[in-house]
Amino acid sequence: MQRVLIFDTTLRDGEQSPGASMTPPEKLRFAHQLDAIGVDIIEAGFPISSPADHNAVHQIASAVRRPVIAALARASRMDVEDAARSLEAAERGRIHVFLATSDIHLRHKLRMSRAQCLDRIATSVEYAREFVDDVEFSAEDATRSDPAFLVEVVAAAYAAGARTINLPDTVGYMQPREYAQMFELVRASVTLDDGVIWSAHCHDDLGLAVANSLAAIEAGVRQVECTVNGIGERAGNAALEEIVMALHTRHDVLPYETAINTREIYRSSHLLSHLLGMYPQPNKAIVGRNAFAHEAGIHQDGMIKERTTYEIMQPETVGVRETNLVLGKHSGRNALALRFAQLGFEPDEVELERTYNLFKLLAAQKKEILDEDLISILHHGALETAQRHYRLRGLEVVCGEAPAQARVRITRNGQECEASATGDGPIAATLAAINTLVERRVELEHLTIHAVTPGVDAVGEVSLRARIDGRTFTGRGASPDIVNGAARAYLQALDKAETARKLEASEHERTSLWGV
Repeated sequence: MQRVLIFDTTLRDGEQSPGASMTPPEKLRFAHQLDAIGVDIIEAGFPISSPADHNAVHQIASAVRRPVIAALARASRMDVEDAARSLEAAERGRIHVFLATSDIHLRHKLRMSRAQCLDRIATSVEYAREFVDDVEFSAEDATRSDPAFLVEVVAAAYAAGARTINLPDTVGYMQPREYAQMFELVRASVTLDDGVIWSAHCHDDLGLAVANSLAAIEAGVRQVECTVNGIGERAGNAALEEIVMALHTRHDVLPYETAINTREIYRSSHLLSHLLGMYPQPNKAIVGRNAFAHEAGIHQDGMIKERTTYEIMQPETVGVRETNLVLGKHSGRNALALRFAQLGFEPDEVELERTYNLFKLLAAQKKEILDEDLISILHHGALETAQRHYRLRGLEVVCGEAPAQARVRITRNGQECEASATGDGPIAATLAAINTLVERRVELEHLTIHAVTPGVDAVGEVSLRARIDGRTFTGRGASPDIVNGAARAYLQALDKAETARKLEASEHERTSLWGV
């Protein structure tokens, strides 16, 4: 059975999705999960885009050893050099060079002729080969490029040393048969050796990213570029879990295999959701809350008699487990550890102790702890990546018909302080009170509340994005009390801003160059 390589770009193209930014430690944490799920290549970032992205790629290249670690670079010497520096510690590093090849991009964005485009491709790929043996070239907007010119582009990239050729559907323009025909035409028109890997990279603007990726595989592509939960620019990228499970489930018409451990799919999806505060829609294939739910009576009757009547794959295959174990305030550490093991998580002693303490606090407020609660408290706190400058010590809120009133007590760099404020609602009043204590210019840009579990005692996860002194930071907080969760999320964003300010100050002391 032929092998299809999974190139995961969650940490690069996926992170370009609005509101999906991650800190370097968060990226590293998710890179370890991508290693666990078995992806072949991790595109760790776009190093020259920012010092943080360069550092994230460097950290991942240093710590994650099995997969190929790829760094994106425009077709320029400066980009290639920065990508190479970020990959110096990689066990297996790849420089991923890209340049647009459609006349739309060449004329309006790059102000470049076709001849200049070919020259830039050859020069940049050759230069990248001076640093690494593994170079991938992507023809941005390939699907709107002139097919004859695209053949020239591929020939130039191959002659310069690229051994992975990616023809992306950058704007999600193609229909499946068209995309397959493009690969068939180009492959038939240029002679490459057997070691070259053809790659597909599809966006979901017309909802066809996964269908196009599968069509490309049937046309000879042996690498697909995708993201967990399908996150990415605009409507997103092809979803890793959908491609993998389509191949896994339909061997009869798609006789290809991947190295993905499908039982890690659900865990990967949930970890990414907690990192970003962005959750798949309930009816999302494979990982949505309703993906394995059956409510209609006729469906339930069929499932009771024979589950294959309405399920083409078992939930356990993707890591969704069912259990009758009920946890509550009398449960001990061993029961908690067992339940995490059944859910596919293996917290170490420190994580288990921290999570158990959160579990006991939650169990005092809820009669029954659900699996979603456990996943939430496992991630909550463990994902905090900034030094704690602010801590919530007390919160009192009065709300009703009149403007809400909030009194907040926090510690600020170890010193306790307290303030009161009013607002249009309890969250607005709470954040206003915090603002009087932190002496920062803060503008709340976005706030979402996600009920992790059903019922009136549900754990609420608050995710927010705030502009602090002109820069944007995210925060997350989880609590059965959403006002408390919002306060914690707000303070986490402020912690990140304070850490960033101190890091930037120290960087300015070291060098006058900050940013690109």
